[in-house]
Amino acid sequence: MTTDSQAWVPESCTLPSGQRPLRLAEFDDLFATALLAQQRLSPTELLWRLDPTAEAIARDLIGRESSCCSFFSFNLAADTGTLRLDVRVPAAHVDVLDALALRATAGMTA
Repeated sequence: MTTDSQAWVPESCTLPSGQRPLRLAEFDDLFATALLAQQRLSPTELLWRLDPTAEAIARDLIGRESSCCSFFSFNLAADTGTLRLDVRVPAAHVDVLDALALRATAGMTA
């Protein structure tokens, strides 16, 4: 991608370039409205704790993201009053996970 704010989006992403800002906005909205906590479990794995009321939105979003960026592995499950969303990437895509973690942190503090 050519814009600086999305330079980390890998070429392997099949989402059309014009739709990428909209998808990022959907993630930003999820982070701002439902993200309760974030934990980096390893360089290739991130854990997000979400408000359980966001389950349908989160399932839809990660389903669509998996279809265009097949390197992502998402696992969403109920866990002690929250939703646990595990996000994994291969080592070659750690920069993508890093960028999402930064966006999530910014969304939680906004």
